Amino acid sequence: MIDEFAKDTLHGRLRRDREALLWKLDGLSEYDARRPLTATGTNLLGLVKHVATVEARYFGEVFGRPSPEPLSRWQDYDGSDLWATEDETRDRITGFYRRTWDHADATIDALPLDAPGHVPWWPEPHSDTNLFAVMVHVLGETVRHTGQADILREGLDGRTGLRPEHEKPIDEEARAAYRAKIERAAAASAASAPPAISGSRSDF
Repeated sequence: MIDEFAKDTLHGRLRRDREALLWKLDGLSEYDARRPLTATGTNLLGLVKHVATVEARYFGEVFGRPSPEPLSRWQDYDGSDLWATEDETRDRITGFYRRTWDHADATIDALPLDAPGHVPWWPEPHSDTNLFAVMVHVLGETVRHTGQADILREGLDGRTGLRPEHEKPIDEEARAAYRAKIERAAAASAASAPPAISGSRSDF
């Protein structure tokens, strides 16, 4: 019974955060959905494409259930899943993600948590694993990248939140006051802190 509870809990959270990640594209222009928003090129549509690829691999070949979606060999990884080319439409990438959900869900439903899997891109002795460990890993990846998407979207137009039904109208005045309060606290703390000591320190 505890195994079924654990599986249902992990699976439910994964489903929730998948939807949250896709929602971060809602209402964006093609340019804003694709353009690099950090110094390292992180972009919203690329995050969706990357997480879709992660799910396709981990719930596919790891358990001998290859994804029906065309994937390059993991040995040939070149970072191309982190951004969308001009020929890749948004619908193509989001459709890939949704179809990957179906395949991943079928794997999760069909196997027990202790079902053995093999992740050839993990170092030994960790490559032999099971469904529980993979579900935790993929959920962690999804949560991490959804959090990145949340910050990127806030930087674009101020929209935040986990689900559309909980989104509230943006109160610019309240946000500015809250930010100013945090800024004052940071400045006061910096002013009262002792000066930093330059150079290295040894505890030996």
